[in-house]
Order: sequence, then structure tokens, then C-alpha cells
Amino acid sequence: MKTLIGGAIAVLLGVVGLAVWFDEFLELLAGCIPPVLLLGGGLALYLGFDELKDSWKNDKGDDAPAPQDDKAKIEELEKELDDLKKEK
Repeated sequence: MKTLIGGAIAVLLGVVGLAVWFDEFLELLAGCIPPVLLLGGGLALYLGFDELKDSWKNDKGDDAPAPQDDKAKIEELEKELDDLKKEK
């Protein structure tokens, strides 16, 4: 209940403050928008370049795992398992 009353008072003060200092609010908003756009755009460029770099690596196959014959790998692991069982 205290939270509800506190929230209602905060909203009321915010509306009154916005009405009284509306011009200052617009100046503050106008001053905040360019830096937010600059930082957001920089982040988007960084993430886009990083994603593009990853796609280049995948196209080249540098980081792609080497293809293996699954049956040969399974047989090798089964042989190792049998060897371990025999040692016990």
C-alpha cells in the first residue's frame, strides 16, 4: 500500500514538474538524443561488423570443424572402451 501511495505521489509530482519546466525538459531531451543515437549507432556498427567477420570465417572454413568419418570414430571409441574393460 505504501508503494502505491508513493508511486501516485511521484507521478503527480512528475506531471506538475513536467508542466512547470516543459521548456527545460525539451532542452534536456534535445541534448540527450544525439549522444544516445551516437552510442546506439556505434554499438550497431560494432555488432554488425563482428557478425560479418564471423560469416567470413565460416565461409572460408577456418573455424569450421574438420569433417570426420563417424563410423571410424565410433569404432575407435569402442576399441578404447574394450581396452579399458580388459585392464580391469
